Amino acid sequence: MKAIVIVFFWILGIAFAGANAAAAAAVESDDTVLSDTDNLVFETIEWPDLMPPEVLAILLNPPEYIAEIEDGSAEDQISSQMKSAVNQSEEDAYQQALVSTDVNENLDGALIRIPGFVVPLEFDEEQTISQFFLVPYFGACLHMPPPPPNQIILVNAPKGIQMSALYDPFWIEGQLSTSFQENDMATSAYAMRLQRIEPYSN
Repeated sequence: MKAIVIVFFWILGIAFAGANAAAAAAVESDDTVLSDTDNLVFETIEWPDLMPPEVLAILLNPPEYIAEIEDGSAEDQISSQMKSAVNQSEEDAYQQALVSTDVNENLDGALIRIPGFVVPLEFDEEQTISQFFLVPYFGACLHMPPPPPNQIILVNAPKGIQMSALYDPFWIEGQLSTSFQENDMATSAYAMRLQRIEPYSN
């Protein structure tokens, strides 16, 4: 089912498999954010690490009715599943996990390195991006509904970045914080001040 496959894109990190991006992008890192940057160690994490273990366990073990949804049907669309999370009983743990704002508190303040796709939020007339969402799969928040808030990072880039290919993934480094932010486009449960950005490679 398409919706289920999309959901597990960000759970399993499939969105980056084989994505050896020769990204046509000019990016700048903000080396003034943290002092003594040469000695900092950024821990590489994956998107599932942002979820509390109990939420991840629920998503990895969907209820039986999910398997009964017919391919191509209205119920197969991820947007329909997101909407049903609001309409269905709060006891349906799976539907609630799809829109979860629960975070991994152990990562609050951590220096991390994570791959993702850029969704610009604030930029100037020269297309220099100063704030963006980092998301786990291409098209999130734009061509497709947003992932759960605990799978979106609001990134602030004080010095700004410029890029010509938003469809390419990037490695992002910075200090993560658990910060709930609402936006017309989506809601994020994490925030980061950008330290470094570079094209993604395996």
